[in-house]
Amino acid sequence: MTTMRALVKVAPGPGLEMADVPVPEPGHNDVRIRVRQTSICGTDLHIVEWDEWAAETIATPMVIGHEFMGVVDTVGSEVVGLAVGQRVSAEGHITCGHCRNCRAGRRHYCADAHGIGVHRPGAFAEYIVVPASNVFPVPDDIGDDVASILDPLGNATHTALTYDLVGEDVLITGAGPIGMMATAIVRHVGARHVVVTDPSGYRLDIAAKMGASRVVDPTSADLGEVMSELGMTEGFDVGLEMSGVGPALDQMIEHMVTGGKIALLGIPRTHDVPIDLTDIIFKGLTLHGIYGRRMFETWYKMTTMLQTGLDVTPVITHRLPAADYERAFATVASGQCAKVIMEW
Repeated sequence: MTTMRALVKVAPGPGLEMADVPVPEPGHNDVRIRVRQTSICGTDLHIVEWDEWAAETIATPMVIGHEFMGVVDTVGSEVVGLAVGQRVSAEGHITCGHCRNCRAGRRHYCADAHGIGVHRPGAFAEYIVVPASNVFPVPDDIGDDVASILDPLGNATHTALTYDLVGEDVLITGAGPIGMMATAIVRHVGARHVVVTDPSGYRLDIAAKMGASRVVDPTSADLGEVMSELGMTEGFDVGLEMSGVGPALDQMIEHMVTGGKIALLGIPRTHDVPIDLTDIIFKGLTLHGIYGRRMFETWYKMTTMLQTGLDVTPVITHRLPAADYERAFATVASGQCAKVIMEW
């Protein structure tokens, strides 16, 4: 039996191990990919720390990881349009194909989706097998580093492009990696002012490099004063909530224009996040929940933006060999980073 290296959640509880596991075999409609680079997501950190969500969701043992790029190694007998040696990434949600949303072309709303690295073996390994329908060929003019973060860039793209942004004033709460990339997208597609809030000076510095008009520490600066400095008289037209923090959403709602629109991506760490509905109702605000990416319209949009000048490379702050995974995860946990890439 041929084996490979993989990062495995071996048993319930904190921790992660580099272990030898069998190389996966592709089925008739599958593709096996030799992984080149992976990036660490906050979801992976939750699994390593074994919080309440992970304990309820992950069946061990499990190879984790879902942000990756690599090269096609083997194609199943029924696969067409993909070739051995082709550079690819993959959509991490395996959808059922049978529910109403899947059949209507809304696969990102599939009620029975399974995530790679969560419900089935993931990408923190030398090889991964995924359905051919989930494979996304990477254009030659997009490098390996950016190709390895197309999954989270898709989250940022799906969120940012929810509403028309041309000429609009946009507030982004939460300068994590996805908030940083959303900043670049919002600027790329023609927003007027882009204000980003986060208590981390490290992350705000990167958001500024990504094109923010202003970066704001909400614990020490007044957002209303920033709006006045920018010549804003009514409020933000569009809000992108990336933090999952209740006070950040409250601040966003307070500073939205009447008739404003909010896209919600940040997942709260607790179930109890009180929201005052008064401003939402009297301001006539629209709130739209975001999950994952549109398959595959979001992938198309983000790659064409990359090909026309969108630069997200400042979000890649660390590169480490996969063998040094403990340091890679410690870096992510420290918060003094954006995207951390592991090379396989």
